[in-house]
Amino acid sequence: MKRSFDIIISAALLVLLSPFFFTVALLIRLQLGSPIIFQQSRPGFNEKLFTLYKFRTMNNEKNNSGEFLPDHQRLHSFGAFLRRYSLDEIPQLVNVLKGDLSLVGPRPLLIEYLPLYTEEQARRHLVKPGITGWAQINGRNAITWEEKFKLDIWYVDNQTFFLDMKIVWITFIKVLKSEGVNYSEHVSMERFTGTHVLEREEVQ
Repeated sequence: MKRSFDIIISAALLVLLSPFFFTVALLIRLQLGSPIIFQQSRPGFNEKLFTLYKFRTMNNEKNNSGEFLPDHQRLHSFGAFLRRYSLDEIPQLVNVLKGDLSLVGPRPLLIEYLPLYTEEQARRHLVKPGITGWAQINGRNAITWEEKFKLDIWYVDNQTFFLDMKIVWITFIKVLKSEGVNYSEHVSMERFTGTHVLEREEVQ
């Protein structure tokens, strides 16, 4: 039922949003250049890697040393608008159709985080990642990594079809209000550096 729901809803949204999709793509091309779509490998179900699609939101400006400027300096005003209302994530509907993502599940994070998870945190990969999830409607970027992972694991242990529908509906409301968005010099959240060291210190 979950897979059928994913296919039907993502296909319908892609058709309904196709005019908007192409309009956004054109604006990105005019204001930021190519590529229009940002692609990055992320770990999915059982940590299997897949290519995640998002609309590009940052430019490629570099400093005198040839290094990219900090994210907050490269985030374009139009890109900030797309992020505020999660419109940059529309291309991930293609990921859903391909089976890489579900509409609902723990967000797919960076590959470099994999060795940093505790055994409990790593359980977030026991289900397919999603465009939105329990953590996204309970704080999004306004909560700590540890709080986010606890919410992810709660979803893994309690997921149901009706819970998914509830999460999709609440996500829609929160996106309209742009709740939980935290803009800092890291644009979204600071990088996860692991909690295993802290946990060992607490045991000692």
